Amino acid sequence: MEVNGSIKRINETKTYGESGFRKREMVLTTKDQYPQMLNIEFVQDKCDILDKYKVDDEVKISINLTGREWINPQGEAVYFNAIQGWRIEKMEGMQTPPPLAPVGDALNESNEVSDIPF
Repeated sequence: MEVNGSIKRINETKTYGESGFRKREMVLTTKDQYPQMLNIEFVQDKCDILDKYKVDDEVKISINLTGREWINPQGEAVYFNAIQGWRIEKMEGMQTPPPLAPVGDALNESNEVSDIPF
């Protein structure tokens, strides 16, 4: 999946546990009719790809949706969802198509101007 929008915030990389698990979060504001602010996490070696981006950059992010179940101390199942980014690229400005070449007079097979409109 992909999401597009502008970067609202980029957090520092955090390291967890003895294994050194790394996670870095950023917030993307979508350009929908009703803009959404999505918290997207990048993990392990993907944390570093955010280094070349800054707030207000327009980007396209490739994401995976993840979910997990946790059984709380009362024995109830609780569910968590996350959006994990794995690729990000800057969106280029809207490309304006080149102007169309002007249409000349219609020529017939003998290269004479024709009065026929088609």
